[in-house]
Amino acid sequence: MGMQLQQLKYFLAVAKHRHFTQAAESVGITQPSLSKQIHSLEAELGAPLFERVRGNVTLTAAGDALLPLAARILADVDTARREVQELVGLRRGRVRLGATPSLCSSLAPQVLSRFRAAHPTIDLHVEEGGSQDLVRELTQGGLDLALIILPGQGTDPTLTAEPILRENLVVASVGPLFGVAPEGPVDLIALRHQPLVMFRTGYDLRDATLEACRNAGFTPRFAVEGGEMDAVLSFVEAGLGVALVPGIVVAGRPQLHATPLAAPGIRRTIALAWRRGVVPTHAAQALRQTLHEYLRRAAADRTLPAGVEPL
Repeated sequence: MGMQLQQLKYFLAVAKHRHFTQAAESVGITQPSLSKQIHSLEAELGAPLFERVRGNVTLTAAGDALLPLAARILADVDTARREVQELVGLRRGRVRLGATPSLCSSLAPQVLSRFRAAHPTIDLHVEEGGSQDLVRELTQGGLDLALIILPGQGTDPTLTAEPILRENLVVASVGPLFGVAPEGPVDLIALRHQPLVMFRTGYDLRDATLEACRNAGFTPRFAVEGGEMDAVLSFVEAGLGVALVPGIVVAGRPQLHATPLAAPGIRRTIALAWRRGVVPTHAAQALRQTLHEYLRRAAADRTLPAGVEPL
């Protein structure tokens, strides 16, 4: 009979809930019917997908291998259905955008407000997360587009990444760094005695800051660590220490002072990414066009924050 999309849906439900009865309730069928479909899928694939020991349900190696593929297949089917519906005018469009916390609080609101004004019937879904998490969501089909920071080692080969901006990190502080760089810019080594407010483990800016400090020859001293962009900026505003952040986020914080770093500084490239080989929906293409129009206008009007360069 062959593998069915419904069976993949049931498989994902069991993988999510790790419980057959709860999974059956979530997809609206009986537990025996769901179990039968899972057994049929396992027979088709020739391998068990779940270990069932004393009420505990865990994925086998085959289940682990199938999980991202099943999620991607169902996401592609959903995208295809929505794209056809857009073309025949049966339903409003939808676009799912991912963005890092710094971009969610700076670039994304400007772009989305313009997009909403031009396309009021398109549903917008925004997911905030680190670049690594967003890349994973893109590859699994959970997002249409994502604003990410390009890693130094290159992007996932399954993605197309279009560089759109280059930004410099600055030192955010309450007032100028008197005694260090009253006018700026400041050498990174001058911060070796400054207490730093540090992002949580796994956060892109934490890794960038620690690597830059190591290259400058010192280990930074933390005043407080943990949290993402809003928390770190709030901690700096409270006078707990200074932080290395993108200049784009300081522009909307009048209590904070941004001191540029002396050359070579720390630079990051922002890119708009989507899955390679998958044509974005009409809604996603419209959002991409709105983003480029906003950046062109902002560059012409010179309204981009200092240290941010369009590419």
